[in-house]
Amino acid sequence: MPPLSLWLVIIGMGAITYGLRLSMIVFFGRVKMPEALRRALRFVPPAVLSAIVLPELLIPGGTFSLSLGNARLAAGILAAAVAWRTRNVFLTIGVGMSLLWMLQFIW
Repeated sequence: MPPLSLWLVIIGMGAITYGLRLSMIVFFGRVKMPEALRRALRFVPPAVLSAIVLPELLIPGGTFSLSLGNARLAAGILAAAVAWRTRNVFLTIGVGMSLLWMLQFIW
């Protein structure tokens, strides 16, 4: 694919993505959402994050591992405890990544 075509595809897909997101913002900015829908939408980010993170914690390398030898799971559990206790995103990421690197070095 020539470089110009590649850039046109990237810019075009970015414009389409931006347009889709903007349309929802504009639409929901003018329409009163039902309270039930508003409450339900609050759970979307944690559900998506869980769907991305949990398979990496429980199935490292493509094999299900619920053992003490699973460094990712141990680091994830500690990071979840830090997140629950402090509600600080940066501290959670820092503690989780630091522990993961230490455990991978040790194991």
